[in-house]
Amino acid sequence: MRIDSQYVFAAVADERRAIASLLDQLNDEQLLTPSLCGAWDVKTVAAHLVSVFSDSFWVFQWTALRRAGVNRAIDHLARQRAQLPAPEIAATLRRHADRPLSPPITGPLSSLTDVLVHGGDIRIPLGFAFCPDSVRVSSALDFLTGPRPLGFVPRGRLKGIRLRGTDVGRAWGSGVEVTGPVSALMMTACGRTALLDQLDGPGLPLLKARLGAEQC
Repeated sequence: MRIDSQYVFAAVADERRAIASLLDQLNDEQLLTPSLCGAWDVKTVAAHLVSVFSDSFWVFQWTALRRAGVNRAIDHLARQRAQLPAPEIAATLRRHADRPLSPPITGPLSSLTDVLVHGGDIRIPLGFAFCPDSVRVSSALDFLTGPRPLGFVPRGRLKGIRLRGTDVGRAWGSGVEVTGPVSALMMTACGRTALLDQLDGPGLPLLKARLGAEQC
């Protein structure tokens, strides 16, 4: 699959700016609201989106070494940056919105997927509308159902399942079908259960069972 990197970079920049604008509107209580992303609150999710381009490769590697793992390094750097005032986090996200990211192995679509999913992690628990661009989400699903969705979809979660977006006329994968809006398919594929009620199809019980087993 050929990827238009410039389209992806522009989409990431647009999503970063949208999240920065949202942050500017939030009060302290909203910033401390638990997100859909693990034990992070809303502010820490936003801080992570800054860390992915502000913390250098060597800072990340050294942190991963000291913290004994990649996921622990990601968590530490996000929490560290979340100590900054929210307006500073938003300003940095906006100022560097156009900085391109194309990680080794996963490529630019992983960055687009990251910012889209974390946008849902922030908006959904706050009760805000989560209506990302369907073309961008379709690109994220191309990545999530592709050969290397490292860090996003554990091996086996989507095996034997076909995801069909009812709002875009596209499907991904093969097997028993799970249907619904592409935004709900994307969030669920990434392990978030908040939009499961928007999904349907004969494959939904299997997907729910796998998500439940992962959380045990």
